[in-house]
This record gives sequence, structure tokens and C-alpha cells, in this order.
Amino acid sequence: MIKAIESGADAVILDLEDSVPVASKSDARKLVSGIIAATRDARTHPAIFARVNGAATGLLPDDLESVTHPGLDAILLAKAETVEDVESAAAAMVRHETQRGMTPGSTKIILQIESALGVYNCFDLIKSSPRVSATCLGGARDGDLQADLGCSWSIEGIELMYARSKVLLDTRAAGSHIHPIDGVFSDLNDEVGLIADTRLSARLGYIGRTVIHPRQISPVKSAYAVPESEVLYYRKVVAEFAAAEKAGTAAIVVDGKLVDYAMAQRARRVLDLASLDRPS
Repeated sequence: MIKAIESGADAVILDLEDSVPVASKSDARKLVSGIIAATRDARTHPAIFARVNGAATGLLPDDLESVTHPGLDAILLAKAETVEDVESAAAAMVRHETQRGMTPGSTKIILQIESALGVYNCFDLIKSSPRVSATCLGGARDGDLQADLGCSWSIEGIELMYARSKVLLDTRAAGSHIHPIDGVFSDLNDEVGLIADTRLSARLGYIGRTVIHPRQISPVKSAYAVPESEVLYYRKVVAEFAAAEKAGTAAIVVDGKLVDYAMAQRARRVLDLASLDRPS
């Protein structure tokens, strides 16, 4: 966990779920709780998330009690499937935050969508609690979602394209404050595939993804970054459309392409995204 915090990632997920044997859950909770406490007073560190077990396991209440402390930014709720799953987790978090002097609602929920039912209910899951700040699709090869759907997996991504697109659509429809995050690419030795899959993810509209090793961080950040050519073009669109508006025009041509209010809004959104990848 210390290595992960020092890896240069934007956020670190401390796992209590599938990477932890059932017999070791109690020990893992203590370790994760200790790391959360240690980072609370650190001057700089990435965002700290904890992946907790799904509601169906019966382990979730103890997980939430152990990790909901000052210093935790969000939980990843594994295998989120029903509104009741989210509401019960949120209610438990209120109790723990209140007991520990935290601002109620300050710890966010990231929904891990890892089943057919989770994909089907995604929009309702997001809207079930104001704590929900992001979704994370579990589309890894041979992962839970693939197993539940009974589909194959390929680097072209067609088998999971509907699920990947629906989760993205539901997330965007739920509001601009909800962030769509893609899941892991599980082959550590296939950087070419990682980059190709991440570029597809970016084209669909995802803004980031979870990774399983520090060596994946740099390729993933590069693949999500907005190309400089697009940054230059959209800056031009914003500038020329602003000038046109002042002159009383709402439809212009920039580099041979029609630009109206919709295109200008898209340009501003791309530039906002690009600003996240550049030093201030």
C-alpha cells in the first residue's frame, strides 16, 4: 500500500475485496484503517479510496465501520446492483461520520458496476444517494461482468460495448458532477493492448481508469490526454465563437467546420478536460 501511495497515481484504492482471502478480511481491515489514519496528516498524497465488499457478502457493515475515518475520500462499492445496496451503505456511513466528528456526506461513493443487474440499474443506483460521485465499470478480461454476461472478450471491445456505453450514458445523464471511470486492463505484459483499449475508452467518453500496477500509469495518462492538435483547434473555436457572438452571430465556420452553440460548448468541455492533464 505504501508503494501504491508513492506511485504517482491520482488516487489509490486500498482493497478489502477480491484481492483479500476471506480468512484475512479482519487483518486487512486493520491494515487499511492504519494507512488511512497515517495519510490523514501527510502533507501530500493521492486521493485515498477503499474498495469494500458488496452488500450480498455480509462483509460490508464491518468494512464500512473500519474504513470510514478522516482521511478517506471515497469508498468503491463493489458489485453495486440495487438501490437498497447504495442506500444502506450511505446510511451506515452517516452514522460513522457523525461518531467520528466528520462532516456527514463528506466521504463519497464510487459505484463498481460489475454485473448485468448493475448495468441495468446503473442510472437508478447513481441517483439513489448524493454521495455517489463516480461509476467504475468492471470490464476486465475474465472478470465478474464478463462471467455474468457469458460473453467473450476481445481487444476490439465489441462484446462489452453495450455495457460500457450504457454505463457511460447513465453516468452522463445523471449529471455533470458524476464521473465515468473505466475499469482495469488485466494483462500487465500487453502495453500495446492497454493503450489501444484506453484510447477506445477515451473516445467513448471515459475520463480515466483504474490500473493494477504502477507501470500502467504513464501509458494510461498519455492515452487519455487530449491531443495538442485538438487543444489548439478548440481554443480557436472558443475564441472565434466568442467574437462572433459579440458581433451578433451564432453560427460560424472554423477551419471548414460549422460551429454553433453546441459545438462551442463541446469545445469548452474538451479544454476543461485538457486542463486536468496540464500543470497550472
